[in-house]
Amino acid sequence: MQSLDPLPNPAAPTEQYPTPAGIAAEVAYSATAKGDIAGRTVIDLGCGNGVLAIAASLLGASRAAGVDSDPAAIEVARRNGERARVEVEWRLGDVRTVREPFDTVLMNPPFGSQTRHADLVFLDAALARGRVVYSFLNARSESFVRRHIESKGGTVTDRLAYAFPIRHMFPFHREELRRVDVVLYRVKTAKG
Repeated sequence: MQSLDPLPNPAAPTEQYPTPAGIAAEVAYSATAKGDIAGRTVIDLGCGNGVLAIAASLLGASRAAGVDSDPAAIEVARRNGERARVEVEWRLGDVRTVREPFDTVLMNPPFGSQTRHADLVFLDAALARGRVVYSFLNARSESFVRRHIESKGGTVTDRLAYAFPIRHMFPFHREELRRVDVVLYRVKTAKG
């Protein structure tokens, strides 16, 4: 996972921050231990460089897919998947275009820092299409996100806290490295 190429020109408005490889691997292993990866259909919403979809494929997903609205992200994810020698279906499109159900949704969506409530578009798509959802969220918005999930019939079954290392990527960043408190939720959806 460490050797995967990052996005060459991440975009601030869509909050294209990378999922750290070690954290992605830990989440994928945790999901596997819960029975949510091996033999399951898995989609990575807002896949970026593909790290979560690739991890799912490596751990035995029966079908893995990744969707992103950025053509450059899909191209990088495609190359990373080829290098990792996994089969992942890469799709260019908005997360709302996913119509078929998946057993498991993995995602590191925008947190809504640049565009208010950008995270809700991803959460709603995930809750509509997955039986189980693993989603990162900004720890500061945890109570709001939890209420939103519960209002849609989802149940938070697991919570893990992380400190995401965010390197200086955009002109508005003031530090070379900042650790952002992030929470990972495992959610059983209403259909789960």
